[in-house]
Amino acid sequence: MAAKDRAAKAAAAAQSAKENPYLQRVIQDDELRDNMVVAFEAARNAYGRLNHGKSPTKNLIEDKKLHANLKKSADALRDASSALREAPKRTTPKKKRKGGLGRILLVALFGGAVAIAVSEDLRNKVLDALFGAEEEFDYTSNTTPPAPAEAAPAS
Repeated sequence: MAAKDRAAKAAAAAQSAKENPYLQRVIQDDELRDNMVVAFEAARNAYGRLNHGKSPTKNLIEDKKLHANLKKSADALRDASSALREAPKRTTPKKKRKGGLGRILLVALFGGAVAIAVSEDLRNKVLDALFGAEEEFDYTSNTTPPAPAEAAPAS
């Protein structure tokens, strides 16, 4: 009876593995597998260097090869995790939207703002259109200056 239970559990585990999208991604993606192998080997080398004669704390601080192994492992793990998060590779390319009217309006608005900021003539035309043309103001006095006072007779 125990053999049948173990066989049933193994069959259930195999079915679960077959349906797992992450495991399927690992099986199908060569680059993902390579990144996982590189990460594992670099981490194993880093662990070996950690107990390399000195205290582990001193090795963490001073050992350049340990730093390189840890960085290599972290980079490979980051690449593998980003590959796992991506959608599975499609056989047919997905159509990309170009943007449409919203993007055209945004580019036109931005271009207009830059043109107004750069060109003084255009800026003056826009201000005249919005607030009316500037009127020239010439001031002329219609009063005459007072005549010089006559000298008072000396007494």
